[in-house]
Amino acid sequence: MELKKISPEEVTRHTSAKDCWVVIHGKVYDVSQFLSDHPGGEDMLLHASSSGDATQSFEDVGHSSSAKKRMSNYLIGELDGYDPFKAKIIRRKSDAVIAAELQKMSFGIKDYALPLTLLFIAIAAWIFDKKPSPEL
Repeated sequence: MELKKISPEEVTRHTSAKDCWVVIHGKVYDVSQFLSDHPGGEDMLLHASSSGDATQSFEDVGHSSSAKKRMSNYLIGELDGYDPFKAKIIRRKSDAVIAAELQKMSFGIKDYALPLTLLFIAIAAWIFDKKPSPEL
C-alpha cells in the first residue's frame, strides 16, 4: 500500500493540541488522539510537532518496541521529499559544554553585593534608630 505524500507545509499547519502531527523517519503521524495518553505528556508531542522532524527526539528517548508498534495506529502518510541523508540531525550538547554554560550562569560575589549592602543598611538603621525606652 502506497502511503499518501504529505508536504512539509501541510505538516506545519497541524501543531495544536486539537490537531497534532509529528514526523518521525519521514513518516507523518496524526497523534491528536494520543496526546493525553502519551507517557511523556502532551507537551512533549506538541514540541515535537512544532520542531519539524521529531526523529532525533524520538530516538533519544529510546522508545520500547511496543511503543514503536503502536505508532502504526497513527500513521497517515509520508513526508513528501523526505531524504534521510539530508534530514536535519540535532546533536546533544556534550557534558563539558553543559558544564561551561552552567558555570557562566553561576552567581559570583558581585551578584550578591547589592542585596547584602541593602540588608546591612536596613539592619544598621534598625539598630541605630532604636530610641531608649522610658524608664518607669
